[in-house]
Amino acid sequence: MKGLECLLRFVDEHKGDDPDRLLLSAKRYPEVDMPLAVDQILARRKVKDKLPTWWANKDVFFPSRISAEQCSGELAATYKQTLVSEGIRMCDLTGGLGVDSYFFSRKVDSLVYLERFASYCDAARHNFKALGADNIEVVNGDSLSALEGKGPFDLFCIDPARRGEGNKRIFALRDCEPDLTALMPDLLEHAPRVIAKISPMADIRQTSALLPWTTEVHVVSVRNECKELLFLMDNERMEDRVNLPITCVNLGSDQAAFKFTLAEEERFPSRVSGDIRAYLYEPNASILKAGAFKAVASCFGLSKLHVSSHLYTSDKLVPDFPGRSFRVEEVIPFTNKRCKTLSRQISQANITVRNFPLSVDELRKQTKIADGGITYLFATTLENGDKILVKTHKI
Repeated sequence: MKGLECLLRFVDEHKGDDPDRLLLSAKRYPEVDMPLAVDQILARRKVKDKLPTWWANKDVFFPSRISAEQCSGELAATYKQTLVSEGIRMCDLTGGLGVDSYFFSRKVDSLVYLERFASYCDAARHNFKALGADNIEVVNGDSLSALEGKGPFDLFCIDPARRGEGNKRIFALRDCEPDLTALMPDLLEHAPRVIAKISPMADIRQTSALLPWTTEVHVVSVRNECKELLFLMDNERMEDRVNLPITCVNLGSDQAAFKFTLAEEERFPSRVSGDIRAYLYEPNASILKAGAFKAVASCFGLSKLHVSSHLYTSDKLVPDFPGRSFRVEEVIPFTNKRCKTLSRQISQANITVRNFPLSVDELRKQTKIADGGITYLFATTLENGDKILVKTHKI
């Protein structure tokens, strides 16, 4: 422990130093495992904004740099905390760095952290003590058999590994480790409820069909970047798949959660406008991921520009729209001739393309418009097939 204390003190004293220079000067500090110290410095830099509670604690130790890259962020972990009840006993089956375990422990009565790698377990014991989480038991193991005598449990949380050989990302549910489709019956024999964190690249409809125990889905974005899909399951499976409740949240913003069901999305009419009105709207990443295209239009009284554009318009401003809102200044027909002279009118803009034949980089190259500024330019296609550029200002 004394060696770890010395290491963490060195990390704190040199947290602003250049890591490469530290590695080159390792001989000056023979008592310090310099590669490990540099890994700690780099890991802490990665979590400064992502995990401020852990970053602020000088005694926290990271078992690897990749653990800081792959762990849950604090906003997402705090949101997951709202999905569990007080006073229960739960188990985090894929403990990892322990971020989710820590935030769950702030609400539940007791928690078992299960992790296959001994080094992560050692770090977790140290970190939970440093963070004052005294209701967590750390267990080194990788299967339900390691939990013998630890139950009963009211809830399991699981985050299947989504990286294969060569650290390659995996998205297919059955290719993840463990395979939830095979494991779920065993899990539900040991606990009545399960929260599974699934890749944000997964298809919600297909995944819910593979996991018929699903009763809720939460699509979680942080500052408009989709981070994870949470599938809430219990042993009283929901047979009516089309009425599966889906909640879309954009953490780090003041936008309210948007809730809908697959049945509502199918039932709502397509509201397509033939023109651009006074205001333009772009739904947040969670709504786009969930596919609530008709639902969001109907709930907020908006019209779509095109069935495939996922941009919306209205005559009057919708103040609480869950996404970005813009005032339309000009609608510019997209032609090669106009593009050649457009930079004289718009020298700088933030460009977004939706249902458009060119990428952002290709459009910048063609128009010579620099990045940045206060103007937002949307390149899109209208229902009649016309290609347009919509010049706007963000509200």
